[in-house]
Amino acid sequence: MRNVAFIINPFSAKKNYHPFLRALKKRISDPVYYISESIEDTYHFIDTHFFDTDIFVAVGGDGTISTVAQKLINTDKILAIFPAGSGNGFSNETKFSKNIDDLLTKIKTRKTKQIDTFTVNGRLSINVSGTGFDGKVVKEFEKTERGFKNYIKVSIKTFFNYKPVQIKFLTDNYQQYNGKYLMLNIANTRQFGNNAYIAPKASKSDGLVDLVLVKKFPLTYSPFFAFRMFTKRLKDDQYVTYLPVSEIEFEVNTKNWHLDGEFNKIESPISVKVQPKSLNILQ
Repeated sequence: MRNVAFIINPFSAKKNYHPFLRALKKRISDPVYYISESIEDTYHFIDTHFFDTDIFVAVGGDGTISTVAQKLINTDKILAIFPAGSGNGFSNETKFSKNIDDLLTKIKTRKTKQIDTFTVNGRLSINVSGTGFDGKVVKEFEKTERGFKNYIKVSIKTFFNYKPVQIKFLTDNYQQYNGKYLMLNIANTRQFGNNAYIAPKASKSDGLVDLVLVKKFPLTYSPFFAFRMFTKRLKDDQYVTYLPVSEIEFEVNTKNWHLDGEFNKIESPISVKVQPKSLNILQ
């Protein structure tokens, strides 16, 4: 397959990438692929093959996809995806399935679309990033074997012990929202992953992200919150506030963040900026 390279994260999907690789080799003679052991390895491979490759296929979860995308931002190169993560939020939102034949058909067609990305203090995010409760959850989740069940277990355990974070907005017209929150999320697409829709109205191509402020709610509200999140019905109420923004600045009294599901330490003040139509993605 001409001018296409596959970048495989061997640690995704419980380290079981071999079925994908066998299926790929059955369908393509001598495919160009790379099994990457680190972010630096991925960057080096893309740099090496940048001028002779049109489409880079990320085989992994949202973190892997974001790593590959980092090198493709504001270029004419195209991102494609074979989802192999625990949540696959960005893959779901961009309509990539675990059907390799569908992926190869898309690659042959080469229809593309430009979508937005955003940065948090200069660090790229393509899907959903956040701080507060979910930042802590991701930190603890990375100590487990991953998987949806472990994510739920960690979330429940963390919820009961977690103290809200203090948010102070530095951007004019948003200081009325200063206060304590269970979590703050920045959503370029609608979902975290596993069809958990934190921002049902978010669009990846409108030049905006949805800033989602969630106050700590009583245990009795938890079933309603979960039901609404998994049925795309979350909306503004006494606990949830949505602020569509193109850029915003604020301070938060924690350094614990997740960027596309990967734990990061980021110091305040925080600057969020949308990069409109900055990434070419296969359709």
